[in-house]
Amino acid sequence: MKKFKRIHIIVMDSVGIGESPDSKLFGDVGVNTLVHIAEKKQGLYMPNLQQLGLSNICEIQGIKKEVSPKAYFGKMQESSNGKDTMTGHWEMMGLYIASSFRVFPDGFPPELIEKIETFSGRKIIGNKPASGTEIIEELGERQLKTGELIVYTSADSVLQIAANEEVIPLAELYKICQYCRDITREDPYALGRIIARPFVGDTADTFKRTPNRHDYALKPFGKTVLDSLQEAGLDSIAIGKIADIFDGQGVTRTIRTKSNMDGMDQFIVLLDEKFHGLSFTNLVDFDAAYGHRRDPIGYGNALEEFDARLTEVFAKMTDEDLLILTADHGNDPTYKGTDHTREFVPLIVYSKRFSAGKDLEIRQSFSDLGATVADNFGVKMPAYGESFLGKLK
Repeated sequence: MKKFKRIHIIVMDSVGIGESPDSKLFGDVGVNTLVHIAEKKQGLYMPNLQQLGLSNICEIQGIKKEVSPKAYFGKMQESSNGKDTMTGHWEMMGLYIASSFRVFPDGFPPELIEKIETFSGRKIIGNKPASGTEIIEELGERQLKTGELIVYTSADSVLQIAANEEVIPLAELYKICQYCRDITREDPYALGRIIARPFVGDTADTFKRTPNRHDYALKPFGKTVLDSLQEAGLDSIAIGKIADIFDGQGVTRTIRTKSNMDGMDQFIVLLDEKFHGLSFTNLVDFDAAYGHRRDPIGYGNALEEFDARLTEVFAKMTDEDLLILTADHGNDPTYKGTDHTREFVPLIVYSKRFSAGKDLEIRQSFSDLGATVADNFGVKMPAYGESFLGKLK
């Protein structure tokens, strides 16, 4: 088959499709993000993904299995040691991560907090796992009066600092976050990301996070397929938090987004542009707004909203385009706790060239995705991963 001029990867953040063989090692037993959401919703209405073969991967209530799906379908198993955002995305682009990033379910140790307080000249409050909106509602009014820093974490390897923009200017908040990044790159902290979380408002009822969020990530531990595309003079366009996940490495253009729907808006506009290479989109609301908050109904509604937008995507695609839908980990909203869940992720591969899709079966690494991208564009193949480009007929 003639190679594609453009490949579009959309990561449905946290949309897992069932426990993988090693899920028990991560404390995840009986998890299945998609199946359990569908059960809670008493069926999902996703006609576009149904036609592409979503229920051919795993039977999902409300979504029929197609006799002749329009897309190639399968699922991928994560080989790296982790179930976090960075590990999943880095593996997609050809890296194997042997050691998982550190998490702090009981808050950060006193010595780290003291270092941040000394550098910033501000006291720290919070220092616990929390929802970003909930901790702002809890501590925001106090922060307005005192000028303290609200520090919190999550199930991810992340240190987040929330501050009202009217009390702590963005430049100051960013400087503090950069300091935190500098001192937590290695053990004993080895944090995946530091995130500045500015907000505005005068009371708990009016507080609202702004689009001025900024992530300070670690750079990938080696070269990725994104680097290979950039070095070959091809486009490597990051939509959503992709650029932050890779700390800008290998990215030729960054498009920021505010939500799932804004992400789809930006992607659909991009389809009208002429470029040669990869677009890489992350839709984070599935994970941040619904998975971590254990809201299966909201999660299901968001999935249906995403499915509806695919109609616009299909209308703008040409024979030169290949669309790949997948996820970076699971986050079963019906499971205990608020952590990600170790799961297979769906793999749906669609082009207008295909007369009918077939089963790609279980891919043994997320890196098969990066290998396929590299194979298509004739750039250096990653050390890990096996291309499935030749299976697309």
